[in-house]
Amino acid sequence: MSSAVSPAVDAVIKPDFQSKKRHFIFTDEHDQLRESIRSFVVRELQPHAEEWEETTFPDWVFTRMGELGFLGLSYPEEYGGQGGDYYANIVLSEEMAHSHSGGTAMGIAVHTDMATPPIHLFGTEEQKQRYLVPSIKGEKISCLGITEPDAGSDVSGIKTRARCATATTT
Repeated sequence: MSSAVSPAVDAVIKPDFQSKKRHFIFTDEHDQLRESIRSFVVRELQPHAEEWEETTFPDWVFTRMGELGFLGLSYPEEYGGQGGDYYANIVLSEEMAHSHSGGTAMGIAVHTDMATPPIHLFGTEEQKQRYLVPSIKGEKISCLGITEPDAGSDVSGIKTRARCATATTT
């Protein structure tokens, strides 16, 4: 096998992570959102990073982020969301890195991008009002239950099933 680099590999454009140029998916609104989220994260979350990495982050983080509208960036206004696009969630995720707490960033990401989307996409209106609306406000914390002793977090190996019970009247 030759040690020479093929021309195709040489032609690959590599990302310039030092560039200040904005990615084409982001708009001026995203930039304003980015500034707002970063300001909050640096001011209110980052000072607690060391402690939270040793323990966990407190529930007030959800409450505060709900007050600021950060937990429903891409959800419709009718459910208390901001009506933004999915790229707004990407901005949130990127800016949460400035918290210097991986647990906090992941906890928020699970809430906004893993646990609440199925309720929004597949839930009944009653479920949306009961779970999605308070989750966007930061009054409820959404999570996932995807582990079992024999499956770990391999969702394809989970044996537990949920079934809807229908009431029968006689």
